[in-house]
Parts: sequence; structure tokens; C-alpha cells
Amino acid sequence: MTEQIVITKKIAKHGNQAIIIVPRILEKKLKPKTIVKLTIDVLEEAENAD
Repeated sequence: MTEQIVITKKIAKHGNQAIIIVPRILEKKLKPKTIVKLTIDVLEEAENAD
């Protein structure tokens, strides 16, 4: 089953890592061990990455 979901997110910081947080509303569809294809299109560069 292929379903396409498009979300726009800011990259968050968790310690030294940059992360993408999945919205809670998708929690039931994106359970642990679910395999997804993630394509990233950079829409706007960060001014200061620190």
C-alpha cells in the first residue's frame, strides 16, 4: 500500500544532531518499524546553523 503524505517542517536540534519530528497526528500511520521513503527539498536555508 502506497500513500503519499506531504508535510513542511523546520529541522529541530537534539543535542548535536539535526532531527525532523513527525507530527503526532501521523503516529498511528507511522508506527515503529514502518518503512517510509523520505525525500527532502530544502525550501529555505537557515541563517545561522549554530
